[in-house]
Amino acid sequence: MTHVALTIDGRQLSVPRGTTILEAARSAGIRIPTLCHDPDLTPYGGCRLCIVSVEGMRGLPPSCTTEAAEGMKVTTENAEILATRRDVMRLLLADHPDECLSCRKSLDCELQRLARELVVREHGLIPIARKATRDDSNPVFLRDMRKCVLCARCVKTCQEIVGLGAIDLVHRGSESEPAPFLGGDIRSSTCESCGECVVHCPTGALTFRDPPPEPDREVSTICPYCGVGCGLVLGARRGVVVSSRGDHDNPVNKGVLCVKGRFGSIEYVNHSDRLTTPLVRTDGELRPTSWDEALDLVARRLKETPASAFGALASAKVPNEDNYLMQKFARAVMGTNTIDHCARL
Repeated sequence: MTHVALTIDGRQLSVPRGTTILEAARSAGIRIPTLCHDPDLTPYGGCRLCIVSVEGMRGLPPSCTTEAAEGMKVTTENAEILATRRDVMRLLLADHPDECLSCRKSLDCELQRLARELVVREHGLIPIARKATRDDSNPVFLRDMRKCVLCARCVKTCQEIVGLGAIDLVHRGSESEPAPFLGGDIRSSTCESCGECVVHCPTGALTFRDPPPEPDREVSTICPYCGVGCGLVLGARRGVVVSSRGDHDNPVNKGVLCVKGRFGSIEYVNHSDRLTTPLVRTDGELRPTSWDEALDLVARRLKETPASAFGALASAKVPNEDNYLMQKFARAVMGTNTIDHCARL
């Protein structure tokens, strides 16, 4: 049997075997709050905010790690579940800094949104000031582990998506926190500053050093830094590119970016030296021209150039197919094997 039938909040559902209760509920448009779950990562079950009630099952199991079973009857919200979720939220807030207004993640913080959703305005517990790391050694993002809720999303992102494992959960109890192997600052670790951990962090524990302003328009495009073809979503404000994020709909990178794609594209796109039109040298001076005139000039010069004087230099910033065409043009059209490729970006 490839599918299982279950009931969630009185609704009959049929989902593929292996689907968790959380995934089944989301597929039916039923919201279950969660903090540690991320659709890009394997289930963790750390925050316990996604608890549900399952008929015949003891306690309140986390929906993100509990697989849907045949005939299962699930209740996602009642008085007991709400009370338990609020208690969990109060515990999370008890040792969390009260800096929401000045936090870089304010209004974009999942912990903040969930506290509002659960109507938890005061935790009513004795505040606990955790001894935690504050690290500003990285040039692109900041680490403030006082605001960490130990969801492990940054750790799992670095391990499962990036495949690097630059950080892991260290120490025990109230002293636990994500940190580089053997301690030290993040800049001295194997971190590649891709920023994926920051993107997946639900709180202000990880934030970009220079957060961009809110864009008024977004455009999907392809990253030009190499030939992989990663999808970018560039955000523009008043005609100027201000942000760059991965395109989850792109089949190549599925939203993942390296440090060049995330941070490099903004600077050079807006640079004053960037060429936006072809230039032709006339009497020692470069002048703007049309593409037709520029391409006609290139074709004429190539016809006049003997094979012994021609060399082709391909680029690492274009797809492999374009590099193939370049070498084919050099060999079949220009008649030379003098070809090089710059892959030293």
